[in-house]
Amino acid sequence: MRAAVVTGAASGIGRAIAARLERDGARVLAVDLEPDPDGPGEPFAADLTTRDGNRDAVAAALERFGRLDTVVPNAGFQHVAPVEEFPEDRWEAMIALLLTSPFLLARAAWPALRESGDGRFVAIASVHGLVASPFKSAYVSAKHGVLGLVKTLALEGAGDGIVAAAVCPGYVRTPLVENQVAAQAEAHGLPEDRVLEDVILAPHAVKRLIEPDEVADVVAFLCGPTGASFTGSAVTMDQGWSAR
Repeated sequence: MRAAVVTGAASGIGRAIAARLERDGARVLAVDLEPDPDGPGEPFAADLTTRDGNRDAVAAALERFGRLDTVVPNAGFQHVAPVEEFPEDRWEAMIALLLTSPFLLARAAWPALRESGDGRFVAIASVHGLVASPFKSAYVSAKHGVLGLVKTLALEGAGDGIVAAAVCPGYVRTPLVENQVAAQAEAHGLPEDRVLEDVILAPHAVKRLIEPDEVADVVAFLCGPTGASFTGSAVTMDQGWSAR
């Protein structure tokens, strides 16, 4: 039975991924700052902005499952502000969680992924790993960095059967998106009831939010037998955003 670590698993995309991998037969360590004891997988609390938090998550999976085959770094948060007003502590926290945490998880899990013989590292990036939006300097910078990390891991892991890939969705129906409406309204000078149409969905060619289960399906594909050829790839599912 395969074993997986999924971060940010208490809600949104992470929760959907943990549930899908569990349905596919994997044992899942569902990592979050405040894990849901009633959610999918086995809950584990960790502060992934710290080195110890990332090492502890990998160690817990190995202790509970005796192996680790899949790592899905997904945890994240958003902060919307012009660069001249962007709080320095928010920048540091976002880079720590969105970029440094995936690196630390890979570093700690690498021996186990090698031993698996079919290790998978599937990072949840974003279309913001490919394009930029105003007022999101930290998020866009971190997600661009994640794609560079994944490419490097793919090259390093190729000889050991480790596949590294990323998923780049557009806007997904998650608390992270819903919770940024007020900040987006302030940054863009719009009423909140116009943010979804005029800001969030504006770059989408298809004017709807992506559902978390859709992202989970792509992750499951990348973790399956036919996903092996996608190593080093950024799989884009952005409703036509980056086609412009």
